[in-house]
Amino acid sequence: MDIVGNGFLARHLRSLAGRHGRTLVLAAGVSWAAHTSPADFAREAALVEEKIAACLASGERLVFFSTASTGMYGKVDGPGREDRPVVPCTPYGTHKLALEKRLEASGVDYLALRLGHLVGPGQPPHQLLPTLVRQMRTGTVHVHRGATRDLIDIDDVVTIVDRLLGAGLSREKVNVASGNAVPIERIIDHIEERTGLAARRVYRDRGGHHTISTDKLRALVPETEAMGFGPSYHRRVLDAFLTAAVPTATP
Repeated sequence: MDIVGNGFLARHLRSLAGRHGRTLVLAAGVSWAAHTSPADFAREAALVEEKIAACLASGERLVFFSTASTGMYGKVDGPGREDRPVVPCTPYGTHKLALEKRLEASGVDYLALRLGHLVGPGQPPHQLLPTLVRQMRTGTVHVHRGATRDLIDIDDVVTIVDRLLGAGLSREKVNVASGNAVPIERIIDHIEERTGLAARRVYRDRGGHHTISTDKLRALVPETEAMGFGPSYHRRVLDAFLTAAVPTATP
């Protein structure tokens, strides 16, 4: 398969480069849930249009990475599901949903993957965990009261992408997440426990709380049963990240 992009996700997906012929993976574009730049949104939209045209001409399948973040599912009553209407509540969520709809209307063979919060080595500094660790090192961490995040290890994501592509799915949306909404306070507690860092918590307005449905993912990828998704899954994910990112972290 061909991979477009050179960022965090694209680098990890390169282990699959020799597999899944006639597939173009678009691992480039806006990946920051707090992003609001119309110029950056326009650039990603133009890139999607370019790759739609290329895949229509070549007959390739186009893999697009969307979001399962609060921006997409924050207003949903109950777990966020791929087969139910959503009303995005951030510019980022609105942008990603619009691109999904463009793929649906284009006639291209596509797979849209709505991602949870990816965790792994080499994450860009603006993402959740690098931001939390950086703030905690300064002695003060900013917390959105009541916010939750669904963390998923990047290695598990690569395995899931491999299995989904191998299943030959076409014109589908799939949530790629653990299905566990972990309170931000619990994530910070675990970082403190493992690293010895201690920070004053400054609370901001209430954050988004939502749960991502993984029913479809589990049905399509039975291997997820062995990945340990459950109430304590985030601990393993955090430990792996902290071992690489914080030399003082202890198992």
